[in-house]
Amino acid sequence: MHRVVFSTFDAICRAQAVGGAVLEVGAVPRADTLLMLPALSAAKERVGVNLDQPSEIGGCPILQASAKNLHCFEADRFDVVLCNSVLEHDGKFWLSLAEMRRVAKPGALVIIGVPGYAAPGAGHWRYLLARLPALGPWKTAIEAYLASTPVLGLHYYPRDYYRFSEQAC
Repeated sequence: MHRVVFSTFDAICRAQAVGGAVLEVGAVPRADTLLMLPALSAAKERVGVNLDQPSEIGGCPILQASAKNLHCFEADRFDVVLCNSVLEHDGKFWLSLAEMRRVAKPGALVIIGVPGYAAPGAGHWRYLLARLPALGPWKTAIEAYLASTPVLGLHYYPRDYYRFSEQAC
């Protein structure tokens, strides 16, 4: 996980004074898993789930479970639910969101991260389009580029199903 993403999750958790039970959906047994956020050090319970085999990190169990089926946990159990870079790999992400909601206590802190989008640097191109109307086929190409949403490349192929953007309403 990128250090900026890790520190952003940590800052949000720190601002909310997290201290109860924490679930990470998509946890991995590495030092940069969200279960290891410094802001969670006072949490009374930290547990993760992943599709891979069961494991643990820093005394936190990581159970083998699908985000779409968290029935190993009762409803309203967690004060915090964290999930990063998972939903884009989930062919039915709405089922996973429903499960995260089910296991989160009312008023729980739920933080979900998905891959970001690149800024196209549109200002420069719009300036050219306004001043050079006779660009011919290049004008069409530039307009198409400005109408698009540049995204991060595919990762973990073949299971890379979705990209989430402001345009996906």
